[in-house]
Amino acid sequence: MSRIYEKIVSEMDQIKKRIPLAKTFTIPLIVIGGIIFYGLFYLLHLTLIANVIILSAILLGSYEMLKETVISLTKKQFGLDYIAIIAIIVAIITGEFLVGAILAFMVSTGRALEDYGVSQAKKSLTALIDRIPTDATLWRHDKPDGKEKLDKVTVGTEIFIFKGEVIGLDGILISENAQTDESSLTGEPYFIDKVKGDIIRSGTINIGQPIVIKVTKAEKDSTYNKIIDMVKSAEEEKSPFVRLADRYSTVFTLITFGISIFTYIYSNFDLSRVLAVLAVATPCPLIIATPIALLGGVNASAKRKIIVKKLAALEILSRVNTILFDKTGTITLGIPQLAHLLIEDKKYTQTQVLSIAEALERNSLHPLAKAIVSQARAVNARIQTAQNVRETIGSGISGLVEKNEYTLSKVKETMGMTIELTHKEKKIALFQFEDEIKEESKETITHLIEKGLELRILTGDKREAAQRVLEQLGSEVKIHAECSPEDKQKEIEDLKRQGKITAMVGDGINDAPALALADVGMAFTNQEQTAASEAADIVFLGGNFSMVLQSLKIAQHTISIAKQSILWGIGLSIVAMGFASVGFIPPILGAGLQEAIDVAVIINALRASR
Repeated sequence: MSRIYEKIVSEMDQIKKRIPLAKTFTIPLIVIGGIIFYGLFYLLHLTLIANVIILSAILLGSYEMLKETVISLTKKQFGLDYIAIIAIIVAIITGEFLVGAILAFMVSTGRALEDYGVSQAKKSLTALIDRIPTDATLWRHDKPDGKEKLDKVTVGTEIFIFKGEVIGLDGILISENAQTDESSLTGEPYFIDKVKGDIIRSGTINIGQPIVIKVTKAEKDSTYNKIIDMVKSAEEEKSPFVRLADRYSTVFTLITFGISIFTYIYSNFDLSRVLAVLAVATPCPLIIATPIALLGGVNASAKRKIIVKKLAALEILSRVNTILFDKTGTITLGIPQLAHLLIEDKKYTQTQVLSIAEALERNSLHPLAKAIVSQARAVNARIQTAQNVRETIGSGISGLVEKNEYTLSKVKETMGMTIELTHKEKKIALFQFEDEIKEESKETITHLIEKGLELRILTGDKREAAQRVLEQLGSEVKIHAECSPEDKQKEIEDLKRQGKITAMVGDGINDAPALALADVGMAFTNQEQTAASEAADIVFLGGNFSMVLQSLKIAQHTISIAKQSILWGIGLSIVAMGFASVGFIPPILGAGLQEAIDVAVIINALRASR
């Protein structure tokens, strides 16, 4: 088990240990027990013992808050707990020990709710870690040979993967064939057939017979570990909305102190009335609810195979007004598809041509070869075997099919992707390929336009190819063709100078500079960690273009809930302080009302996870 994995698992274990209610609320339960015993000893007229018990309960319930406040003061940072601290001090000065204990109970309960709420919000993220194995079965002398921890397995080692097992390390398939489920990485619910020599990625599942693979990457560099790193980064990133909450808290604290001073003077210096105001004032919506809402947004994204690497991205994405897209692999499939088959020699039918071409191309790894094989099988062309196959990279492939020599080669004088099939230098057929747009691209683009967003496509393709894509998407999308990585950067820089809040969506290494420069970078990836996903703030596991719209909706929904939590919590507290200042709310009732507001705001924040 790698050090990264051990650290994350340790952190998650600590979170899980706090989930059971009895453990989560240990301190609040002790404080409430102290309040009960205080009442019993007070009724028995054992006042000294009763006061010692209640003061101990106050200290225990407020200890963590006091410690964090002292630390923030030493760092010259503004804290959120000044109101609660002053309220507890005033309660002790005025002899309102019961009110002080109730306030300490509220503080400790709020912290326990934060622990519980955060742990609930992280559930789907911990599932990414929980499913990966911690060790591998070694393969020696044609048989399994014991277990070894993943981080102890070296590159070049052959390991055995059982049927149904999650593959823990990246490697090359040694067995003749295999079948894997790659949905955990790609988001696509398809089973993939593999043959000897194919790449096998960690995090996928072996759904066929047991297989042997040769490890090509150490555990710390594996595909799945990179995804875990993204999750860890998202969890550790401090939310900008917490910093925004700090600014809200300054105003709220000043309002609270202003009302307290007014109350002190208005009530003829009655500290009990001031205590009621301070008791009902609550910074809980600021210090608890907003982080829970934002983590809930991360959780909701993870359920849809959307990894938010930085929580800051959620807040910025909710305000984006301009989105820029790469074309190939983002809006389009990024995989050549056979668009036209033109028969030059009329002695051949389309099915015969596809049968011959498929016999040759089954031996090639070229993307165009895959397109021909796929089309041949789609029309049930006769499966034939090619002999003496010779492939020249960048030129073509030749071989004997039914004792006749055929060649598939690139047509240099044509634009785009075109190859020809020849026999004894005589043209038989032309194959023309295009990169098709994804099924969901047009609908997603339409919804984004309806939201009032400005959309632009930045592509390195020729203008003709770009124009064909634009015709399918609609004229409201602006397109810039033949863009270099530098051109894409310049376009984003110009938009930002105009005051636009930008999001860049791409999938390749040529998009990495633009992804890093945009206010929010969003990358599609079906591969192990690429330059694009390194530079992006949000990574889509899979190629479904609708994920762009989903992530935008999640961000807007999350920030809306976070704002509700802040404004409603502060608003309710200010109204309650007004009633307390004129004597309608006594200190004990104020403390109870504070907790009611806190719980309501936290419950509202938890909605972001759904």
